Amino acid sequence: MDAISNFAARYVRLREEEMSIDEYLALCQRDPMAYGSSAERMLAAIGEPEMVDTRNEPHLSRLFANKVIRRYPAFAEFYGMEDAIEQVVSFFRHAAQGLEERKQILYLLGPVGGGKSSIAERLKHLMQKVPFYALKGSPVNESPLGLFDVTEDGPVLEEQFGIPRRCLQHVLSPWAVKRLEEYGGDIRQFRVVKRYPSILKQVAIAKTEPGDENNQDISSLVGKVDIRKLENFAQDDTDAYSYSGGLCLANQGLLEFVEMFKAPIKVLHPLLTATQEGNYKGTEGFGAIPFDGIVLAHSNESEWKAFRNNRNNEAFLDRIYIVKVPYCLRVSEEMKIYEKLIRESSLAKAVCAPGTLKMMAQFSVLTRLKEPENSSIFSKMQVYDGESLKDTDPRAKSYQEYRDYAGVDEGMSGISTRFAFKILSKVFNYDSTEVAANPVHLMYVLERQIEREQFPAELETKYTGYIKEYLSPRYAEFIGKEIQTAYLESYSEYGQNIFDRYVTYADYWIQDSEYRDTDTGEVFDRNALNAELEKIEKPAGIANPKDFRNEIVNFVLRARANNQGKNPSWTSYEKLRLVIEKKMFSNTEELLPVISFNAKASAEDARKHEDFVTRMVAKGYTSKQVRLLCEWYLRVRKSS
Repeated sequence: MDAISNFAARYVRLREEEMSIDEYLALCQRDPMAYGSSAERMLAAIGEPEMVDTRNEPHLSRLFANKVIRRYPAFAEFYGMEDAIEQVVSFFRHAAQGLEERKQILYLLGPVGGGKSSIAERLKHLMQKVPFYALKGSPVNESPLGLFDVTEDGPVLEEQFGIPRRCLQHVLSPWAVKRLEEYGGDIRQFRVVKRYPSILKQVAIAKTEPGDENNQDISSLVGKVDIRKLENFAQDDTDAYSYSGGLCLANQGLLEFVEMFKAPIKVLHPLLTATQEGNYKGTEGFGAIPFDGIVLAHSNESEWKAFRNNRNNEAFLDRIYIVKVPYCLRVSEEMKIYEKLIRESSLAKAVCAPGTLKMMAQFSVLTRLKEPENSSIFSKMQVYDGESLKDTDPRAKSYQEYRDYAGVDEGMSGISTRFAFKILSKVFNYDSTEVAANPVHLMYVLERQIEREQFPAELETKYTGYIKEYLSPRYAEFIGKEIQTAYLESYSEYGQNIFDRYVTYADYWIQDSEYRDTDTGEVFDRNALNAELEKIEKPAGIANPKDFRNEIVNFVLRARANNQGKNPSWTSYEKLRLVIEKKMFSNTEELLPVISFNAKASAEDARKHEDFVTRMVAKGYTSKQVRLLCEWYLRVRKSS
């Protein structure tokens, strides 16, 4: 189907459908969603969650304590926001059940650039998916059920059409009251329309923004008299009124109030009666106007604190359902946010060197974490990402211990995702000859930007310390491995050979037996075996070789049982992998003739160099980046 046919089909599907009151009631009997509240329709649009049993994934089990968590496909790209999304969905679930939440304002509280507006936009988008039914011509999209009295008509409607009495709590709008008088009480003259909420047409979805004390009054929420109509109608006539306020437009839908607490308090008063009583007063003397919708507000923490600390606002505070939307605190999820933003820009096809997004995500998360006690903040960041550090940092605490110490406000400060993406934009465009990003340019741009931002001196020192103390040394280690693995053509085979040999020697050494090499026939006694094992252990600084050897052999024997009697991969045991890598790369001088970009002494070195660059490009680098990163690595090695 082409785009034009697609549009035409969608236009037809979303067109209004008209029916009589009798047809509407018959529909209610067949389809409960015909009288569903805005919360029920939102819940239907969000859809059923996918249940994830975190016991089956080690990194998730560490983060979620083996619980079964819900993931909603409708919020699939809201990375690292499981808690906030679950709270938002819980609000709609409880409101749909007719609990206290249906009378509350859903309020998203979080730092700038943390994702509040994105959640609001997604909810408005979802609201458009499920249609609602309203009286034809009603300026406030009111439900046809408002025509019926809950006491007198409720039992009949419940028995005949299965409509619960709680769904008849709507008041009739002044417009409908006037029409009812004109029809002589014959409600069959009313027609019902099926409508889809629309952001573009402001049908059941509206947005209100704060003005100031001088230019904003309650009319931005409740509407006001249309002076052009006063020629034909009295000022207090419902037909002279312009139902243009946010509450009028968003009935049976969703009203988004941006930066709500920047608005004068008098402007917010209609929200109290609209949410609590399901109706509100206009600016004129006619009856109340119905409201059966969701009020969604969001603002930054500073406005919320100022509002909360004013005791005059207590009536409001009791009617607000707060969902905290902190910054993402998981490096892997933060990287997915950057990948998504890059994917949606013209940088989608630009080369991004391995490690660039990870470094940016690590820096962002480090700025958002609360400094732990008796532990490294870098280790805390790794634990928050679901990593197990029991082999590499014995001082690291569990995820829950870090969380409990940090308190509920962790993630509400630090650098925003927006700031991080602006940094990445500069990095991609840093080199005038190619649009590409790499970690070396990222560190340079980050340091310059930290200076320009004029953070408090203590914060500036802390942020630059993260780059120098954590990011730069670890990147030197990472790029060193990248260079060395590209240098060694048969890298994995070489590593496996060392692993297999180490395990064999250690096994014979533990048993105090001689070992005969099957290929060379050479015999190794216990001292010779010890000497060979030490060649591998010493570069890695193994403090207690005896325990280390026993641990490795036990691990391998257990692993063989699940691997058809074969040794596991040399990378499967973190401690030994690090030892083997240090052994493999202890003699870096061999690399220099090949990886340096100076004139080559021989054709053989030149060929090796070209092969090395080719392999680096295959890993995701540009030729220019290979040169830059190799030179940076050699410079850092020399100075360390």
